[in-house]
Amino acid sequence: MSTSTSCCFLCVASELKELMKDQKQESYWQEMGRWGGYEESIDPQSGMWGSSHISYLTFRSLIQLRRTMNPGVTIFDCEEQTLAGIAEKMVNEMVNKNEIRPGDKEGVLKSLLQNRSQSVDLESQALTDGGDLKKFSVKERGYESDRVEASMVLVGALDFLEKPTVTFMRLKESVVLDSALEAPVPVRFVFVLVGPSKTDMDYHETGRAMSALMADKVFNQAAFQAKSARELTDAVDNFMDCSIVIPPTEIQNEAELTSLISFQKKLLQDRFQAPDTKPGLDSKPRRLSSSSGSTTEDPLSRTGRPFGGMLRDIKRRYQYYKSDMTDALNSQVLAAVIFIYFAALSPAITFGGLLADKVDNMMGVPELLISTSIQGIIFCFVAAQPVLVIGFSGPLLVFEEAFFAFCKSQGIEYIVGRVWVGVWLVIIVVVIVACEGSFLVRYMSRFTQEIFSILISLIFIYETFAKLGRIFKSHPLILNYDHLNSSVENPWHPIVEETVLFDNATGNRTVKINTVKPPYPNTALLSMCLMLGCFFIAYFLRQFKNGTFLPGKVRRLIGDFGVPISIFLMILVDYNIEDTYTQKLVVPKGLMVSNPAKRGWLINPFGEHQAFPVWLMFACCVPALLVFILIFLESQITTLIVSKPERKMVKGSGFHFDLLVLVGMGGLSAIFGVPWLSAATVRSVTHANALTVMSKGPKPVIEKVMEQRVSGILVALLVGLSILIEPVLKTIPMAALFGIFLYMGVTSLSGIQLWDRMLLLLIPKKYHPDEPYATRVKTGRMHLFTAIQLVCLALLWIIKSSPISLALPFVLILTIPLRMFMTGRLFTELEMKCLDADDAKVTFEEEPGQDVYFESQMPL
Repeated sequence: MSTSTSCCFLCVASELKELMKDQKQESYWQEMGRWGGYEESIDPQSGMWGSSHISYLTFRSLIQLRRTMNPGVTIFDCEEQTLAGIAEKMVNEMVNKNEIRPGDKEGVLKSLLQNRSQSVDLESQALTDGGDLKKFSVKERGYESDRVEASMVLVGALDFLEKPTVTFMRLKESVVLDSALEAPVPVRFVFVLVGPSKTDMDYHETGRAMSALMADKVFNQAAFQAKSARELTDAVDNFMDCSIVIPPTEIQNEAELTSLISFQKKLLQDRFQAPDTKPGLDSKPRRLSSSSGSTTEDPLSRTGRPFGGMLRDIKRRYQYYKSDMTDALNSQVLAAVIFIYFAALSPAITFGGLLADKVDNMMGVPELLISTSIQGIIFCFVAAQPVLVIGFSGPLLVFEEAFFAFCKSQGIEYIVGRVWVGVWLVIIVVVIVACEGSFLVRYMSRFTQEIFSILISLIFIYETFAKLGRIFKSHPLILNYDHLNSSVENPWHPIVEETVLFDNATGNRTVKINTVKPPYPNTALLSMCLMLGCFFIAYFLRQFKNGTFLPGKVRRLIGDFGVPISIFLMILVDYNIEDTYTQKLVVPKGLMVSNPAKRGWLINPFGEHQAFPVWLMFACCVPALLVFILIFLESQITTLIVSKPERKMVKGSGFHFDLLVLVGMGGLSAIFGVPWLSAATVRSVTHANALTVMSKGPKPVIEKVMEQRVSGILVALLVGLSILIEPVLKTIPMAALFGIFLYMGVTSLSGIQLWDRMLLLLIPKKYHPDEPYATRVKTGRMHLFTAIQLVCLALLWIIKSSPISLALPFVLILTIPLRMFMTGRLFTELEMKCLDADDAKVTFEEEPGQDVYFESQMPL
């Protein structure tokens, strides 16, 4: 039965048993030592327990233990509650991992279930209760304990085995195992080391080393919280790092060892206060609770309580609220603000113009700028992941166009219908968040995320060249151009042609006015130069940041402001070339709505110019569900991408709370007739990249991300104020902003494994990187996985460009079951682990060449 409780502190102890043979050559398990902070060893001659003392271990035993655990068997949270069940589970896993031969299974199982020796009478020294074990723990830790958990270490030689093998098991609940220990103490960990006798392995000393490890409070806590074999071996490394090795020098007297005391105290102090010590590996005792298995909460795990995930998001993030403000006091944050301002302003104006064209000017640039500003400020103030940049997106534009066409065909007021869609949006998101529906995001693996990321990046890159192509179409390269009158104030004004038509029958005259925008010389070429110039300057200044020229601070300052510098230089170039026309950024004047004749800033939900049908108020739940799916997919995938472990963000994310804030604001904003927004993938990734601090050296890696709220707040504020600084912004050539679009699309490809594997299709195998997906997976299999993703990407692109573009989110969702179908059928578990791991770097039980103690070349 489980002995867990939620109100008592835990003491740990361990007992070592060694496989012996009696006079009849029959095997039995003999207790050889016990640990409860200190060690007690048995005297084989007298059969009596010796006095307690500090464990002394050989360095060889630790090395042998560390190296043997690498390929060994690790079992976490086993639900078996009997010794026989535990032994059978261990042996089965040994066979599955090829640690022992299938024919050796019965022999190993029989040995593990051997009874304890009855030949040595230890009853006078036996532990009849947990008192002695608790005594050791209390003596070392200095606090009262109500509960004891034990670790059982079994070591011995079995000559029919080919090699030494290790099995480590953690039970899900500590249980009392009959005849396993001297005292009825619940067991949490079981460790087995068996192998042939003809080997360099010292089973007794290695068993002592493991027993001492299990009695160490830091290692025991790490073993309790470990989720992988790698974490377990890392904990062994930590123990070895803090162990003292005495050189083989003869010690004349005990006084010569006194200097070790202060040295060991410093090691222990550094161990407990190290900045990279994982939470939970401190001096605080572990509580016996089934929920204490990990201190790092999974943000997508379900609590089982209404709004439990949302409340957990708030609790986890709001403890950093003060640092979210103070961490912004950095020049890199200021550079990011300027950069992301243009990165957010340009799409807002571009999408605003497209939206006005699609919905008959019922919404346009003014509404989108105000929506982006106000919702952005609110979001960054309250969100659990303020690094996200919210804005309008292509999928939402497709929906608005389809919904407007439906309303127009049915004679329904489009702007009023959006109000009721917004009402249903709020209802849907409240229900989903209450049920912790964001947990479904966990099924979106790297396979789906990277297809979506590449799609969005390619859209940005494609739109850049599409806009440039439209400029070349409007201003083609021809031999002769119309002469321009340079004496007028604006020589680039369009030509107005008037045609008078006279009707002889009626005597009426009709005047037709035609506005012609003639092609201007050099406009297309200069626009291309401005676009590419802005892109290349920003891109190479980004590379210059990690170069070797100039002092580091100056270099990083220039690199951080690379995008603002490139925009400023392109403005200067455009300003000084006076005889060539380029399109400038168009910003609306004032706070007037796009179509004041048909709507105002407050929408009447019961109809602006006609009564809104009651049945449609309820029918609007259908388009509301579609909008919710669009926002849910784009926002949650963006959060997954931004919060990936390789970015080393430490303040957490908010899948539940941020979804409620984002969709809730969008739903309520419909009453004001402004667009709803979602987390913009490319802009958010670019924002995170701009806030990333890289290490120095030839191969820079991410050190941290400056997670704060101020940059997002300032960007949103500046977007709103753009309406008031129209004279300044109209000097910016649109072609320079095209370059920023291209820069965001290209730089957001960096770090996407799918993109790396796409490039490997053109690279010979001998030049492939030293990554698991290239070294542990056959090249043909890797290319097959890449090809499947490319087919999915092409299908999504075709659907996006077709009349059924509204089906894009549903097709994207289908990549989730596709990935599940491929696992175990087209690709093995190991191949999928290499190709589709959630982390940036695949973690195996032991990475080749990464064992810091591998220098000791000792045969096993």
